[in-house]
Amino acid sequence: MTNGITSVELRVRYAETDQMGVAYHTHYLVWCEVARTDHLCQLGVSYRSLEDGGLWLAVVDARIRYGASARYDDLVRVRCWVRDLGSRRIVFGYAMDRPADAAHLAIAQTALIALDHSHTVTRLPPAALGKLSVAPDPVRVPF
Repeated sequence: MTNGITSVELRVRYAETDQMGVAYHTHYLVWCEVARTDHLCQLGVSYRSLEDGGLWLAVVDARIRYGASARYDDLVRVRCWVRDLGSRRIVFGYAMDRPADAAHLAIAQTALIALDHSHTVTRLPPAALGKLSVAPDPVRVPF
């Protein structure tokens, strides 16, 4: 982790592409989820422990702006950081690129709220909040 930003690398699988070998647009959200889960894990916060403690994180907003296309077998780097943090809501930012040629693939943002198991909005646990902090955006996210 550097300055509150984590990074994961994923290889575009054949099943994630269309007939032209281009990654289908919805898979970018899956890649965001992988990066977000890894980001929280690196901070010592796991989805499993939150759920075991009676808390769910539900995506309430997702935005993506696409740049270049990711293609079959490309290595994609997804950087993740916390853009905004409240007692009940976390906003994550993402930047996706292709390290081989530094092509900008996409920027994204997801907002998640904390829910208890009766689907009522609740507060994030103090232990989790204490491990999270807002990082400066490494790229200009226009959302």
